[in-house]
Formats: sequence, structure tokens, C-alpha cells
Amino acid sequence: MSLERALELAERGRGRVEHTHPLVGAVVVLDGEVVGEGWYAGKGSAHAEVMALEHAGERARGATLYVTLEPCAHHGRTPPCADAVAAAGIARVVAGVGDPNPKVDGRGFARLQAAGVEVEVVDLWQARQQNEAWRVWISRGRPFVTYKVAMTLDGRVTVPGSRWVSGEPSRRRVHELRAASDAVAVGMGTVRADDPALTARGVEVTTQPRRLAFGRGPLPDGSELELQSGPLEEELGALAGEGVRSLLLEGGPTLAASFFAADLVDKVLVFVAPTLAGEGPGPVAALPEPRALHRLSAEPVGDDVLLTAYVHEP
Repeated sequence: MSLERALELAERGRGRVEHTHPLVGAVVVLDGEVVGEGWYAGKGSAHAEVMALEHAGERARGATLYVTLEPCAHHGRTPPCADAVAAAGIARVVAGVGDPNPKVDGRGFARLQAAGVEVEVVDLWQARQQNEAWRVWISRGRPFVTYKVAMTLDGRVTVPGSRWVSGEPSRRRVHELRAASDAVAVGMGTVRADDPALTARGVEVTTQPRRLAFGRGPLPDGSELELQSGPLEEELGALAGEGVRSLLLEGGPTLAASFFAADLVDKVLVFVAPTLAGEGPGPVAALPEPRALHRLSAEPVGDDVLLTAYVHEP
């Protein structure tokens, strides 16, 4: 329960934490009682562990610290959290997951153990999922790529005579996904056919995502999309260097196949509508080989069903 609480606390930083940092929550427990809580709230605030330790005060001595992510072991804008944890007299640390940041990557745990602190790493899926975009961005040097597609029950991405495949609740969810993404992209085939705006509309949004088109130009006159015409790996690396951690791919089957062939898709979202189209393309064009997906889940969205699965676990 304490790690679940730490995950809840970490979520308080969503939308406030700068792109270079993950969400982190921490709970200090002594003799079964929560004596300290903390979360990282963004630049200028204390790290989650330090906030929880300050809240606990002297009751941190001999207590257990539950934290969603491995405490840092390097000097940044603040001293290493691992040192603060050890200095506070924490006896045991239970971490949701390790930190893939090359500056950390086990060093925090090693520092704690060297100071006599017992360490347990749960490798909790929810802790990985909470920072999935940041984990891929920091460890692989590219954005976390989610491929979103709507299709009929017979696997078609178009319905003859209809503009839409999915229902209104699913389309609203897509706008929420855009609002939560750093960038949204389609292929030039979609640009030429639909000239999409790719903005998040009708939902709460702090900053509109960057809107991209992959492929050969030119873009239509008046288009506000950014053209990305180089090799996919190079384009994603450049976007990562500009702070883009998450990319929502809304392109058609050809663009999706290109990303899958280059092994650049991490997550798949499929909105399945209760419709039989009878004809039309599928969600992905020809692939060099089948791709296995993991951690499949399903949820109803209006009359549709949203299937979520991972190609790579973050």
C-alpha cells in the first residue's frame, strides 16, 4: 500500500515537472505508521525523498522509505538523495523501480547499501509505466512512440461512406492523448488526403503538442505542420534533443509499418469499433516479420473498445 501511495503522490507533479526529470513520490513509514510524504513538484522544489524526510523529521531514523524510483546518486541542482536518505537514518528502502538514467542506473542503490541501508527493488510495472516516456527518452535517446489507430471489427481503418471509424468518446480520448503528448505526427499521405490540424481540441491543454509530418514534402500551402524528411532514427534523435519525450503517431498503415520496421514503436493503442467495413486497408502495411505485443489490456470507450499493448516495456 505504501508504494501505491507513493505512486499517487508522484502524479501530483504531472504537468509541472520539467522534461528532464521523472515523476517521483516517496513515503516514510515507521512501525506501520506513515510519518512522512513527498513528491517532486518541478524545478526549484525539493526532491520527493528529501520532502518526505523533512516531513518525517526525527521519526525517519529506523524507518522504511518507499519510493517510486531509485534515489539519485549524483550532484545536480541538489545533493544526492541517496546521501540524504542514509544521513536521515533510514533503515530500509523499498523502490518501485530502478533508474535507467546513465548517471544513476544502480549507483543510488549501491550508495545506500554501502551506507548500511537495506534495499529492496520491487520492479513494479506501474512504476515503469508512470514514467514510460521519460524512461525511453533518457535511456534510448529518442521519444517514447505510441501508435494510435481506429479500426473496425474486421480490421479496416476506413469505413465506406463515413468520415469516422470510431465513436465520439474515442475521438475525445484521442484529443486527450494529443494534449498529453509532446508531439503528434502523421505521414505525408495523410497530410495530402486530409490536411489534418493535429491540435488538441475540446479538452484541457496547457501547451499544444508539436505537430509533425514524416515523409517527402512539400507541405500544402498554409500547413502548420513541421516536415521531418530525414531517416526516422535521426529525426527522432533530433526531436529528443529538443526535449520531445513522447510522440503520438497517428499516421496511416504505411507510416506505421515504417516505424515498426525500424523498431521505433513502443506502445500500441487500437480503438476497435463495432462495425464491419467489408473492405479497406488494415492498421499496418506489410512488415518484414510479425511483432509480438505484451501486457495487452482492454477497456470500453463508449461503444468502442480500446486495446492497449506494448512492443517494448519501458
